[in-house]
Amino acid sequence: MAMNIQEIEQFILTAIPDAKIEITDLKGDGEHYSAEVISASFKGLSRLAQHRLVYDAFGGRMGEELHALKLMTRVAE
Repeated sequence: MAMNIQEIEQFILTAIPDAKIEITDLKGDGEHYSAEVISASFKGLSRLAQHRLVYDAFGGRMGEELHALKLMTRVAE
């Protein structure tokens, strides 16, 4: 079962409450998404650590319910 945009946003917001999120369905199939996540909580973290924080928000759902998520993160100014 695939995730929709609202579910993806909710998982991220639960883990990173101050996040500003923009999600795009890349192929229109509900399985391949791109997300830009902006948060002050990323300050001082490497890009890898920022991405891990977002991916960890999904628990074991990455690769299962959420097939593909292209991720871009930025520190909120």
